[in-house]
Amino acid sequence: MATKLKPRFGIDIDGTVTCPATLIPHINKQYNVNITLDDVVEYDFLSAFPHPVDRAQFNAWFKENEPSMYAVSELAADAKNILSAWKSRYELYYISARGENVFDITAKWFQEQCIPYDHIELIGSHDKIAAARLHEVDAFFEDKHDNAVMIAEELNIPVILFNTPYNQLAVPSNVIRVNSWLEANDWIQKKF
Repeated sequence: MATKLKPRFGIDIDGTVTCPATLIPHINKQYNVNITLDDVVEYDFLSAFPHPVDRAQFNAWFKENEPSMYAVSELAADAKNILSAWKSRYELYYISARGENVFDITAKWFQEQCIPYDHIELIGSHDKIAAARLHEVDAFFEDKHDNAVMIAEELNIPVILFNTPYNQLAVPSNVIRVNSWLEANDWIQKKF
């Protein structure tokens, strides 16, 4: 691997660069429910439903509709300004559980939103350790609790965890909870 000239960040996309609630209106419309982000207290939309839903049917619907949902994903507040400001100082490597089947839609979304990137990797799995290790990231940005903990412990790097109702379990000391991209930026400015 080429020598890094500046610190490299691994950045999750969904719930991190995108607003954590961005998929909820699509789910509400499809299932005729009225869930909010506060109802999602586990990393599983079905945990918020007021009635049982067949997981296989939900997964099939989600898979079929993810391209159109991702194409109109809402940016997290301040993400664009901060990532744009970071572009000259840091390498931005987006590592997402999205599958390769939505790579073109994802890249087009980044271009349309004018979000800078050095690399986008869609691994099709929530296990991001191998990709983070391969790309030698110096910090990681995540919203999924177990991902944050595993990356922090396995790679011994700081992981910025964006607070959501679904990631409130305890974390090790190198997982840093933030409530916004502004807080993430403050932490990064002090440490990098």
